[in-house]
Amino acid sequence: MPRTVQEILDHADELARRFNDYEPDPSDRRDPEALAAVRDAVIARLEAERTLVSVVRAAHGKGHSWQSIGTLLGTSGEAARQRYGKLAKDTRQSA
Repeated sequence: MPRTVQEILDHADELARRFNDYEPDPSDRRDPEALAAVRDAVIARLEAERTLVSVVRAAHGKGHSWQSIGTLLGTSGEAARQRYGKLAKDTRQSA
């Protein structure tokens, strides 16, 4: 690691030269569509979760038990209540 001012300047000059001389290797290129697909899937998952929160709130608000909601979600009623119960309560209080 450079320690003197001159060593730092020499090192900076070397880094600048390497940067200017850099030619990307075509084999390093990656298809950006793969990351775009991940982004799109994340957005779809978030939208699906928003929809799920909304319908769980509606179902519980119409008197369906956490047990029956949990069964449809593939979990226990307690787990459904823990995950969505506060959200349902907040909705009823703000309505």
